Amino acid sequence: MSTTRENGSLYTHTENKIATIEFGHPASNSFPSELLDRLQKEFQKLSEDDNVNVIVLKSEGEKAFCAGASFDELVAIDSLEEGKKFFSGFANVINAMRNCKKLIVGRIQGKTVGGGVGLAAACDYAMATEAASIKLSELSIGIGPFVIAPSVERKIGGAALANLSLAAHEWQNAYWAKEKGLYAKVFETIKELDKEVEILTEKLASYNPQALIEMKKIFWEGTDNWTELLQERAAISGELVLSTFTKNALAKFKK
Repeated sequence: MSTTRENGSLYTHTENKIATIEFGHPASNSFPSELLDRLQKEFQKLSEDDNVNVIVLKSEGEKAFCAGASFDELVAIDSLEEGKKFFSGFANVINAMRNCKKLIVGRIQGKTVGGGVGLAAACDYAMATEAASIKLSELSIGIGPFVIAPSVERKIGGAALANLSLAAHEWQNAYWAKEKGLYAKVFETIKELDKEVEILTEKLASYNPQALIEMKKIFWEGTDNWTELLQERAAISGELVLSTFTKNALAKFKK
């Protein structure tokens, strides 16, 4: 079932200490600001929920995992303040995932672009299907993956981040993403993916919750400056999106 709601949908289902967050949007599971805001708050809430030991992040349908930020909202930005606010949406979600006490397992069933790659990278463990190719297309429209770069680089390293962001027109396949460390495992089908997600999360949910919390802290050591850093990056994107270059690129893209 895919949502037709303009601002998308977000559902959380908790069973046996495993919380599954499922987001959706009719435009290839892209994120308008309102949906990012809801996702951020959901991670903050689950972080403090004693009935939850582990979180699964997934999206609706069998096609794209996430097409990044809402194109319609991107086109509508017409002030620096609006620009910074729009791009800080992904900054806030990544920081909420980083600060969330619970481990987050990403279930990546399909293609992922821009901010969606940032979300996959902010998961503590991600599994995908062969269809889960990735692309950072931001430079091609005159902006850059500034907000998500720290999240992506932390997972795949500086060289792979450069390759991905500079070849802004190219998709990299799921096996490339696995080789670089973005995905832990890649499966042929969604059915196999779901089975493995279930096995892993059941195991994780059975472990000492305090040990999981301490482990998560270790994974994210050295990222305390991200609260300010990602907001600074959002301001860079917010300024660039107002440039003539980007306005023209977006107009062409819209046609």
